[in-house]
Amino acid sequence: MLKGINPILSPELLATLRAMGHGDEIALVDGNYPGQEHARRLIRMDGHGLIAVLDAVLSVMPIDDFVPEAIFRATVKGDPDLIDPVHADIIETCARHEPNQKVVPLVGPDFYNRVRAAHTIIQTSEPRLYGNVILKKGVIYP
Repeated sequence: MLKGINPILSPELLATLRAMGHGDEIALVDGNYPGQEHARRLIRMDGHGLIAVLDAVLSVMPIDDFVPEAIFRATVKGDPDLIDPVHADIIETCARHEPNQKVVPLVGPDFYNRVRAAHTIIQTSEPRLYGNVILKKGVIYP
């Protein structure tokens, strides 16, 4: 255990977040996502929902502010305007940590291809469908 560090952040996840560089992306996916199939690196967070893990990751990882879009979410049946309750929770959690970043919806193929290219996938036990988000790492300013 560490002071000030959310205990959900396992040693493996902390090491991965620390090893990522500026511009690298990490995908947090729900329990139904084919994580093993799509991951270059997979970290399992069994027993934890997406929002708790997202909140923990955003408590330590800066989001890229050099690009206009750095946070992405999955869409329901290819409709970028449809916001399921899980998406509302994603948007609210991201806004608490990164109020100047909007959460951009990506339709199926665009989202899946971006997840496959991600530095790491974090597989949660989130039961809600389409509970998937991608974060682009930023920098810590001096």
